[in-house]
Amino acid sequence: MTQPKKLFIKTYGCQMNVYDSERMAEAMGGQGYVQTDRPEDADMILLNTCHIREKAAEKVYSELGRYKGLKAERPDLKIGVAGCVAQAEGEEIMRRQPLVDLVVGPQSYHRLPDLMARTSNGAKALDTDFPEEDKFEHLKARPKAKRGPTAFLTVQEGCDKFCAFCVVPYTRGAEVSRPADRVLAEARDLVERGVREITLLGQNVNAYHGHEKGLAGLIRELAKIDGLARIRFTTSHPNDMDDDLIAAHGDCDKLMPYLHLPVQAGSDKILKRMNRQHTAEQYLRLIERLRAARPDLHMSGDFIVGFPEETEEDFQATLDLIAAVEYGSAFSFKYSERPGTPAAERPQVPEAEKDDRLQRLQALLTRQQRALQDAMVGREVGVLFEKPGRMPGQMVGKSDYLHAVHVAAEGLAPGDLRRVRIVESGPNSLKAVLV
Repeated sequence: MTQPKKLFIKTYGCQMNVYDSERMAEAMGGQGYVQTDRPEDADMILLNTCHIREKAAEKVYSELGRYKGLKAERPDLKIGVAGCVAQAEGEEIMRRQPLVDLVVGPQSYHRLPDLMARTSNGAKALDTDFPEEDKFEHLKARPKAKRGPTAFLTVQEGCDKFCAFCVVPYTRGAEVSRPADRVLAEARDLVERGVREITLLGQNVNAYHGHEKGLAGLIRELAKIDGLARIRFTTSHPNDMDDDLIAAHGDCDKLMPYLHLPVQAGSDKILKRMNRQHTAEQYLRLIERLRAARPDLHMSGDFIVGFPEETEEDFQATLDLIAAVEYGSAFSFKYSERPGTPAAERPQVPEAEKDDRLQRLQALLTRQQRALQDAMVGREVGVLFEKPGRMPGQMVGKSDYLHAVHVAAEGLAPGDLRRVRIVESGPNSLKAVLV
């Protein structure tokens, strides 16, 4: 009996890359590959890359350097680079790292089996096109294996906003939405295999237009699926948060009370230079409307400190906005240049000032997050249990508000959705008892 070939995938970056890696593994599964968590055992190594974080490309080159020994020992080992760094760097990757056999962009990974076939005789394969065909329609049907209780589902890709700091429009392309019927079919399939919570993904997910009523219309259709208990979505842009989507937070019980809505800065001067196309006041009024629809809504955000020409006054405006919103969670970063983006050509803030501002901003966010987490003690919430905890008899899951919650109780299993009462707040999780 022929032994299956083994595939090792390392995924960088966002949830969309996690979803893409799943689909690439499924595509290669149709070619006889099974996944392994050890690159040493692999017949193919695939790096699914992200271009958002600082020095993203250099980290990929560094990772590839670690595989030189494996390639020398086994010349038939195939090494590929996928994702946004692949899209941005293209042939440069193969020039700098000759051990790479194939490079494929995030819109072309449905062609991965064909690219692999091209490398069988020692040739190199490169595909960083933005193809006209729908890659999801060209992927094989998802295997019917049992799934865990949560899953990501990409519904939208690309971005038309062209924020001055961002490479996504160049690496993922223009905004494209998957037709609602195809999204619903994939969602039903996931539920049949054990999924109870689906997170809808998009670079700008609330710009989704694959349903005549936009993302809110898609969410309302998903809510009709028996067995699907929870719906989330990420990541959104403030300018695409329409009235119906705001209303859905109040009238759709399956839509969870947690929203990631990046603002990046609180200074109107910096927002304008970022090309965010909204003001701090408009963002705050939007939060008011969302919380009027769903008073218990927990907010999450993204923040960049040290954007070119940011002054201390500009930074203080960001702290003021954070104080006004009170975030349940957030992601914050120092600005780093992305070649080819407008902001990379502007006067830069000294690194020492960036470091100082990031520490102050993160201290404020940490205080807010801990205060909101501590305020959960005594409350009853729903928890979808996902896996055993570290202690015997313990199960861990996520609350409605995306807090990690652990419970010690007999008879709990992954996929159970139970009401609990929070009894203790720890540094990174909540302790609860079943109601």
